[in-house]
Amino acid sequence: MTTLPDGPCPCGAPTSYEAHCGRVHRSGAGLGVTAEALMRARYSAYVLGLGDFLLESWHPDTRPDRLAIDPGIEWLGLEIVDTAAGGALDNHGEVEFRARFRRGGEHLELHERSTFSRVAGRWLYLAGE
Repeated sequence: MTTLPDGPCPCGAPTSYEAHCGRVHRSGAGLGVTAEALMRARYSAYVLGLGDFLLESWHPDTRPDRLAIDPGIEWLGLEIVDTAAGGALDNHGEVEFRARFRRGGEHLELHERSTFSRVAGRWLYLAGE
């Protein structure tokens, strides 16, 4: 696990890690947050190597048995492209994003539209296209 940052949030939010994704990481994977906030927290979890959080915030119907985080990937930035639903009164939501990363000498981008579902008051990642 990487040392938790005391500066800006890895997800690009204009606040500190502690005030933004750190709060979500400590809350039990999405308790009381929006689908976008969980998406941002999942990105930050990849940056920080928080595999337990990633599995905990994954819907049980689609969650893998285990997750290997590639230490050779350097995450470079997150851009939220679009959101649909996923708010305080919703049970489903979608977040489209672009995540830039470097692996070896290659600069790459993951462009995905993720779906989220709220189960027992917690937002969970369902799937991505």
